[in-house]
Amino acid sequence: MPTVPETAIVEVRGLRRAYGGVAAVDGLDLDVHRGELLAVLGPSGCGKTTLLRLLAGFERPDAGSIAIDGTAAAGPGTFVPPERRRVGIVVQDHALFPHLTVGGNVAYGLRRDPGRQRRVDEVLAMVGLDGLGDRYPAELSGGQQQRVAIARALAPEPGVILLDEPFANLDAALRARIRFEVRAILKAAGATVVLVTHDQEEALSLADRVAVLDGGRVAQVGPPDEVYRRPASPFVARFVGDADLVPGTCDGTTVATPLGRLAVDGPAPAAGPALAVVRPEAVRLQADPQGSATVALVTYYGHDQLVEVALDGGSVVRARLGAERLFSSGERVRAELAGPVIAYPGNGLGSP
Repeated sequence: MPTVPETAIVEVRGLRRAYGGVAAVDGLDLDVHRGELLAVLGPSGCGKTTLLRLLAGFERPDAGSIAIDGTAAAGPGTFVPPERRRVGIVVQDHALFPHLTVGGNVAYGLRRDPGRQRRVDEVLAMVGLDGLGDRYPAELSGGQQQRVAIARALAPEPGVILLDEPFANLDAALRARIRFEVRAILKAAGATVVLVTHDQEEALSLADRVAVLDGGRVAQVGPPDEVYRRPASPFVARFVGDADLVPGTCDGTTVATPLGRLAVDGPAPAAGPALAVVRPEAVRLQADPQGSATVALVTYYGHDQLVEVALDGGSVVRARLGAERLFSSGERVRAELAGPVIAYPGNGLGSP
């Protein structure tokens, strides 16, 4: 992906918002760089939606501050209302006005001046809907409605666009196609975008950077490949993509596990109990009646499959294999790992 200049257009510091004494966002710090698409990723209840509502100005923070393009938007003694923040928002159901035409929807947030129609025509052309301004939302497909919502958000030339699970209501095939179309539109417009999603594939494939939230705080933020390949914690490892955490013992450079002695990628934990991150794509299986693992489950997807194997030491790992079915439940196999692993100190697995 192209390098994004690291000029922060959104600065969040110490942000907190609680409901009934329970903190949804708890001391959160985050920067959004100008012109980047930042995906905010996390499980239900991690604070994603609350963060988006605080950025939009739909709620006031209990503590902390938000600055947008160098101007304080929220903080001690300061609160700029949504309509004055120059923030566009696109939600799951598009929220288009059914009684307005496509052009009327796009023009809704624009001032009534001589250049209004020209701007509507510009953004409709930008999203590939030129010539459809006189239609009504009900006459459009789901993908076209999505692009109208994007056009409406772009029309006032906001400093930041917030996307709240924008593809969740589309069917799987359309979702896969539309999200890359939307990314291309937003990149062509030079927009700064915050995408809130629980979909790891969506975040990893679309974003310039990914911020993973856990318990109302940022657990890790970085380029998608860095977050996937070098997760900062067991939580991030298990939530971002598929991963199994295998217990072992570290000697400072390698970790001894039921899969054998594995080289550690990056800083190794101190000598003692450790957890090794095992990605399914790195597991190799070979049929072997004398092997030290048993196939427990084969989940077939057509284009690939996940084979779950129980190691004799008690751990369970998964292997991602190609489309050809090679193993059956109950079969004895030899399991090996290709390449080094990330390892963490301790032996508590926790949960994502």
